Amino acid sequence: MHTRRALVAGLGVATLAGLAGAMAEPERARHSGTRAAALPNIPLLTHEGQTVRFYDDLIRGKVVAINMMYAECEGICPITTSNLARVQALLGARVGRDVFLYSLTLQPELDTPQRLQEYAAMHGVQPGWLFLTGARADLEQLRYRLGFFDPNPVVDGDKATHTGMVRIGNDVYDRWTSASALAAPEQIVATINHVDRSSRHTVGHSKG
Repeated sequence: MHTRRALVAGLGVATLAGLAGAMAEPERARHSGTRAAALPNIPLLTHEGQTVRFYDDLIRGKVVAINMMYAECEGICPITTSNLARVQALLGARVGRDVFLYSLTLQPELDTPQRLQEYAAMHGVQPGWLFLTGARADLEQLRYRLGFFDPNPVVDGDKATHTGMVRIGNDVYDRWTSASALAAPEQIVATINHVDRSSRHTVGHSKG
């Protein structure tokens, strides 16, 4: 388990891969005043066309699962999105209430809110999961802060390098870990449950 301090220091993708599924003892909550400075509060656009602030609106006080993708990707992205749709189905009514799913684009020049909305609809994405775009420089800053990078600049230049992990965290208790985006959906849910201190850890209940 890693605090946001370690996350901000920049865990590369190769390091994250080695951490996938590793779950250490929970750490005690840190003083909430340090968290807002750890992750940038940049403006983003959702696939629903709303403007949000990354920390204030998406992260503060929430349990979150974050991955990176881009709509024209023909490799791992659609497989990852389909797998995370199964995670969403397992979480059921918890999504958008207790757990929030976010997908950040690696190709903001092409991935407009409308394009991301089409992509989300194609994959049967339900409420509580947001696809996000914004300015290239802002998304690159987020990519590095969240640890979706490789220290080798050649490897880091390959967008596919950044799409294979899910960053999972609980802002209230400053508990962060990661999982393979292609892990069994039940394993990803178990990792989410590990950072979530609430008692609502049931799966299989759909929204309704």
